[in-house]
Amino acid sequence: GQRAAGSAALVAGAALAQPVTVAGTAYHGAAQVQGSALLLNGAGVRYKTVVQVYTAGLYLEKKAGSLQEVVAQPGAKRLSITMLRDIDSRELGKLFSRGMEDNMDRATFSKLAPSVLRMGQIFADHKKLLVGDPFSIDWVPGTGTVITVKGQRQGEPFPEPEFFRALLGIWLGPQPADWKLKDALLGKPA
Repeated sequence: GQRAAGSAALVAGAALAQPVTVAGTAYHGAAQVQGSALLLNGAGVRYKTVVQVYTAGLYLEKKAGSLQEVVAQPGAKRLSITMLRDIDSRELGKLFSRGMEDNMDRATFSKLAPSVLRMGQIFADHKKLLVGDPFSIDWVPGTGTVITVKGQRQGEPFPEPEFFRALLGIWLGPQPADWKLKDALLGKPA
């Protein structure tokens, strides 16, 4: 019947994109962003000293092994994060802003400053993110960067493509937050 054909197609797709579990967080092999089917490019854990802070998974339309390749893809993209410990989200917003600043030139950073401040505010408004809380950063073509925290879309999209690139730079840039996580997100074997 129809169901068999449908599940066979799913199995074929899933073979390309295996689900991955990191530190107890399951990342599906595929994700949908605004009707685009994305595949899991890689997933890993953010460590600070020896403490696990969060897991992250990067979803793209096709595999990419560098920030340049990720940015060059025209379609939708998603970075999905799940907290592994409770954290003051204002602090997290600050760390993200610093990570953006560390990975781009001053001129670009000052141009993006209003967006960086607004992103910091989105996180500050949540006060705390607790173990298991998810958030995602999506690039939606024609719309911009959409931040979703605990399933709720946060404010207006950020239209500038440079802003999404700068956000990705936190994890994938020349000075990443965590080198092992960078390799994991880019699908490089540990």
